Amino acid sequence: MNYYFAPMEGVTDHVFRNVHHRYFPGADKYYTPFFSPTNDGRFPPRNMRDFDPEVNRGLPVVPQLLTKHGADFLWAARILAELGYQEINLNLGCPSGTVVAKGKGSGLLSDLEGLERLLDEIFAQAPAAISVKTRLGRKEPEEFPRLLELFSQYPIAELTIHCRVGADFYRKPARPEWFALAIEKSKNPLCYNGDLTTIEACRAVEEQYPETPAIMLGRGAVADPAMIRRLHGGEAADRETLEAYTAELFESYCVAFGNRRAALGRMKEIWFYQNCLFEGAEKYEKRLKKTTSPEEYQDLVARIFGELPLRAEGVRPAW
Repeated sequence: MNYYFAPMEGVTDHVFRNVHHRYFPGADKYYTPFFSPTNDGRFPPRNMRDFDPEVNRGLPVVPQLLTKHGADFLWAARILAELGYQEINLNLGCPSGTVVAKGKGSGLLSDLEGLERLLDEIFAQAPAAISVKTRLGRKEPEEFPRLLELFSQYPIAELTIHCRVGADFYRKPARPEWFALAIEKSKNPLCYNGDLTTIEACRAVEEQYPETPAIMLGRGAVADPAMIRRLHGGEAADRETLEAYTAELFESYCVAFGNRRAALGRMKEIWFYQNCLFEGAEKYEKRLKKTTSPEEYQDLVARIFGELPLRAEGVRPAW
């Protein structure tokens, strides 16, 4: 079984990927947060930094693009292929209202003609292997059979299926029963995604769909950075390693952003998930969320690691 780290906007950038890989190696792929190419034909410096091969050296990174225009996908894909990336991922799953309103992400799933035009253009000139991340549909899972039929017409390198519809966002439970249809009907290599927030949830999917070669984890792997290592048979994170990892993340963001308050903002995103590793974390959760002081942040983190026991059962999601 392969285990992938999902793209998460505002979390899984190159700083996170490098520190995570150094402390908790094991992810078979890291997917970048999506870049939405336009017709200007260039990457903004911020995005280019995340795709720079030098900052991803030694990491199994897959860039992700989000667009409804084949020409825009292709110019960006060509540059990424020239940089050495052998796989590029098309985002057809983002449920954000602003994305969907533009007919991108999961918003494209209800426009089969537009989706077919996009895939025709991409696969006619693809400069690298193209994988796709999708949902079951825009509004209802009954849209899924027609989507599977369409996807099967293309040489998709890997089809990751997030087992929700776009309208579910991340609030409603995943619908893993629909993945059985993909197992039966899809001609593409498959990857399962959705609600894999605990080791138990991952093992349940592996048992239910043993023929599936890969699963993709997001929030659970941010909450428990050792989760993928554990799935590969390795050890859980001990307190000392977790504390060193968290400290290095913060300092690495301070360097990358050149601003300790900006780094604090990013760490608060990570602690939103990571809090659930600790018994009694609610004692400090609100203060962590509200603080604007890097010094207070470091004091609160020191208290968490100094006072609170790690949960014996690992992650207990509260989000």
